[in-house]
Amino acid sequence: MTDFLLSKTFSNLTVDELVNKVQVNMDEARFRHCQGVSITARKLAKLNNYDEDKAALAGFIHDYAKQVANEEFIRVIKDKSNGFDQDLLNWNRAIWHGIVGTYFIKRDLGITDSEILTAIRRHTTGDVEMTTLDKIVFVADYIEPGRSFSGVDEAREVTFANLDDGVGYELAHTLQFLANNRQKIYPKTLAAYNVWGIKKEK
Repeated sequence: MTDFLLSKTFSNLTVDELVNKVQVNMDEARFRHCQGVSITARKLAKLNNYDEDKAALAGFIHDYAKQVANEEFIRVIKDKSNGFDQDLLNWNRAIWHGIVGTYFIKRDLGITDSEILTAIRRHTTGDVEMTTLDKIVFVADYIEPGRSFSGVDEAREVTFANLDDGVGYELAHTLQFLANNRQKIYPKTLAAYNVWGIKKEK
């Protein structure tokens, strides 16, 4: 992607070293998705007066652990020295790759910036409290150029007009999808919807 640009790594790695580490940790389709999220995050950061370099980096690494083996996630969660809630064992990689993914990002990429790690942690679940970076990564993942689901154009229009409305749109449609498919809903996602997803009284 010609408009993909990383200027800072927020670690001791060079940009080339970080990009290479990310690329070898996933397949080509996932890598292109991460580039798309990075590009979108940079655009949203500019619109919302946020640090474009930090947003671009967080967007790029958000799925770093997406293709980690289930057994490895379980091992990391069960090791109580890592500080993860043991209830995570009742969930799956859809939840793990964000929350537990921060462990691998710190270990492999040397990134310890708390704001970046929190955005990664929340990018699949949302939360009742979300920083500007949390919101940027959350919605950039949903609307990046490679996405083609029904409603994505409306999601993009809503998000680029108002970041909070984009978060609400994504949460509402994600919950609808999960409910229609009779899938479990992570408690923080439901709680996040009750903050960001409901229509406000005029």
